[in-house]
Amino acid sequence: MLFHIEYTLQPSARNDAQSRFQETGGGPPEGATMVGRWHKAGGLGGFLLAESSDPVAIGKWMQQWTDLLEFEVTPVLNDEQVMEVLE
Repeated sequence: MLFHIEYTLQPSARNDAQSRFQETGGGPPEGATMVGRWHKAGGLGGFLLAESSDPVAIGKWMQQWTDLLEFEVTPVLNDEQVMEVLE
């Protein structure tokens, strides 16, 4: 399943978030794959697409960052999956 994950951070958390990102790369744990990540030019948020059959893996990934960022995680469907819904 694909997940659209938006993230935002407060300006006061910017330096800590940037340092952690530089140190870790912000990659997913086992059980999740990052399809891509895009950052807002202003630097205080962005979104990523992730793939996983295990929503717990997505939750564990976000938990590594919830002290600095807020997330909105939305499962999404591709065109083929939506066509199945419409049948």
